[in-house]
Amino acid sequence: MATSSLSAPFSHWITDSSRPYRKTNHLIAKSAKIHSAINLDAHVGSLETSTLPSEVARPHNGVASIVQPSYSIAALGPSEATLGYHLARRLVEIGVGDVFSVPGDFNLSLLDHLVTEPGLNLIGCCNELNAGYAADGYARSRGVGACVVTFTVGGLSVINAIAGAYSENLPLICIVGGPNSNDYGRNQVLHHTIGLPDFTQELRCFQTVTCHQAVVNNLEDAQEQIDTAIFTALRESKPVYISISCNLTSIPHPTFSRKPITFSLSPRLSDQMVLEAAVEAAAEFLNKAVKPVMVAGPNLRIAKACDTFVELADVSGYAHAVMASAKGLVSTEHHAHFLGTYWGTVSTAFCAEIVESADAYLFAGPIFNDVSSVGYSLLIKKEKAIIVQPDRVVIGNGPTFGFVEMNDFLKALAKRLNRNTTAYENYHRIYIPEGRPLKRDPKEPLRVNVLVQHIQNMLSSKTTVIAETGDMWFNCQKLKLPSGCGYEHQMHYASIGWSVGATLGYAAGAPNKRVIACIGDGSFQMTAQDVSTMLRCGQNSIIFLINNGGYTVEAEIHDGPYNLIKNWNYAGLVDAIHNGEGKCWTTKVCCEEELVEAIETATGPKKDCLCFIEVIVHKDDTCKELLPFGCRLAAVNSRAPVPR
Repeated sequence: MATSSLSAPFSHWITDSSRPYRKTNHLIAKSAKIHSAINLDAHVGSLETSTLPSEVARPHNGVASIVQPSYSIAALGPSEATLGYHLARRLVEIGVGDVFSVPGDFNLSLLDHLVTEPGLNLIGCCNELNAGYAADGYARSRGVGACVVTFTVGGLSVINAIAGAYSENLPLICIVGGPNSNDYGRNQVLHHTIGLPDFTQELRCFQTVTCHQAVVNNLEDAQEQIDTAIFTALRESKPVYISISCNLTSIPHPTFSRKPITFSLSPRLSDQMVLEAAVEAAAEFLNKAVKPVMVAGPNLRIAKACDTFVELADVSGYAHAVMASAKGLVSTEHHAHFLGTYWGTVSTAFCAEIVESADAYLFAGPIFNDVSSVGYSLLIKKEKAIIVQPDRVVIGNGPTFGFVEMNDFLKALAKRLNRNTTAYENYHRIYIPEGRPLKRDPKEPLRVNVLVQHIQNMLSSKTTVIAETGDMWFNCQKLKLPSGCGYEHQMHYASIGWSVGATLGYAAGAPNKRVIACIGDGSFQMTAQDVSTMLRCGQNSIIFLINNGGYTVEAEIHDGPYNLIKNWNYAGLVDAIHNGEGKCWTTKVCCEEELVEAIETATGPKKDCLCFIEVIVHKDDTCKELLPFGCRLAAVNSRAPVPR
C-alpha cells in the first residue's frame, strides 16, 4: 500500500480551515442586533434584498441566493399580530415554501398558523428523521429549508438529520414546539422528557449540531430571538434550533403589530490589502509552475463560488478536476480541460496521475477527511498546494491570508495568471477512452454497471441525481452530468437512509426537475415510509432500488453476518403504501431487457407517476473502486493504538 504524502498535521490543517464561519452564539446574536438597529428598528431582524420579485433564485446545482422585496411598515390586525403569524411570514420571506413536519401536542397550535399562511405548504412526514432529511434536500434545491417537530421525542429524533445538514453547510431552520411557558422553573416533570424537571436536555444536544439556539418562552423578546436565529442560519449557512412554548403562538403582542422589515444580509467583504497580497503571492506561485492544476471542493457551495471557479478554469487553461464530495457543484464536466473526479486511488482514470504529479495545485474549498482522502492516502504535498477556503487562503508552507473571500480571490487571481495548458496536454497524451460493459447474453442477470449506463442516457437539464451513501457513491461518480443536471449526495456525514427524505425534499423544492434516486436496499429499509409522502405530494421521482441483499459498502470494509439483511418485496411494499391513492408505478427488473422496458415506461406513459424500479443484482456486484476503498478504510480503522 502506498504511503501518504498528506501528513496528519496537513490533513488537520485543511480540515480546520474548512470551518470558516463558526462563531459563538453571543457574538452572532450581538452582530445581528447591531445590524437590525442600524436598519430601522431594534426589534426588526434583517437577508439580502433585491429588486427581483419575491422568489428564490436558483442558479446551477442548487447554489441558491435568497432574494426578497421590500415590505411596507403596515399595521397588522390582532389576529395577525402573533408569534405564529410572524414566524410563518418570515419563513415565506426567506424562500421557504414547504415546511416538513410531524405533529405532536406541543407544536399543534404552531402548525395551525403555518397551515393558514397562504405562502406555505405544510408537508406531514412519517417520522421526524425523514422530516429533517427532507428539509436537508429542500435546502439543496432552494437554498434554505425548515422542519417542525415536537419537544424532545421529536427533537432527539430529528437531530441526526440536523447534524448531517450542519456537516454539509446547509441553512436549515429546525423548529420545536416546546413546553408551556409557565412550566419553566417550576420544578415539575413533563411527558416527552426523561423524567427530570430540567427541560434543557434537548437544547444541550442541539448546541453541538447547530450554529445558534433560541428558546422562546416569553413574548417580550420572541420576535428578536426568532429573527436573530433565522438571520444566523442564513449568515452562517448552518442549521439553527428554535424552541417555541406551545402557549405563545396565538397571543397578540405589540412587537408583532407591524409587518417586519425584510431581512438584509450584508455581503462579506475581503480586506483589500490582504486580498492583494494573497493574489500576488498565489499568482507568483502558480505562474512559475510548469504543470499546475485546479481541484474543486465542496466548500464552493457555502462560498457561492462555483461559477467563479469555472471562470478561472476558462481563463487559466488549467486542467481541473472535482473532489468526489463536490460533484455537481461546478458545471465543467463537459469542459475541454476537465479531468474527472479526484479521489485518490479511486479517481477517474488518469485524473489522480495528473493531479498528484503536478508541481502546483489549487484546491478551492476542499474538505479532507478519511473518506475523501481514501484513508489519508492522497499523494498531495503541502508545499505544492494553494488551499482556498471561503474566507482564507493558505499558500504552500507560507503564510495564511485571512479575511479573504473566495469569490474575490478567484476573480482577482484570474486576471493575474498566465495561461497554462501543460497539465491537460499531458493528460491528453496518456488518456485512453473508457471501455463499455461487456455485451450480455439475452436475459443474463443484470449488472450494476449496465444500470449506470442506462441512467446516463436518462440525464438532462431537467433531472437531478440523488446518490445514496454506499456503492452508488462510486457508480454515480461515473455519470457525466449534462449542463443544468443536478447532483446531490451526503459524503461527509454519510448517513445511510438520507436519500429517501432528501428525494422528497429536493423534489418539493424543485418541481421543474425530475429526481432520479439511486438507493441501496439497506438504506431504504431505514427510511422507506416517506415514499407515502412523495405520493401524497404528487411527486414523479424515479427511484432505482438496488436489491443486493445487504450492506455492500460495509461488507467491503469489514464483512460479517451483520451485513446481511432480511430481503423485502420492495416493489410490493411500495404497492401496499400506494394503496390505490395517488399516481404510482412499480416494477422489478432482473435483466437488461426488463430494465430497458422499465425505463421506457417510467419516462413515457408513466412520466407523471412516482416510479419505483426494484433492480435485482448479485450481492457481490460492486464497482471496482469500492474494493480498494474498502481495503484502505479498513486499514485506517484497524490501526493499532499509538503508545502515549
